[in-house]
Amino acid sequence: MFGLGTTEIIILAGILVLLFGSKKIADLARSVAEAVKILRNSFKDEEDKIDKKN
Repeated sequence: MFGLGTTEIIILAGILVLLFGSKKIADLARSVAEAVKILRNSFKDEEDKIDKKN
């Protein structure tokens, strides 16, 4: 992942927790997961529409 090792990822995660706090990071992760879910559903709906036309 971008040439980062395990140690670097752990250090970056620790810095993020210190800067933003664990609650904000949890809220952000939840929001990102919801956005990804909506995006996947949108793509699936479009694929279904295309399949119905054929």
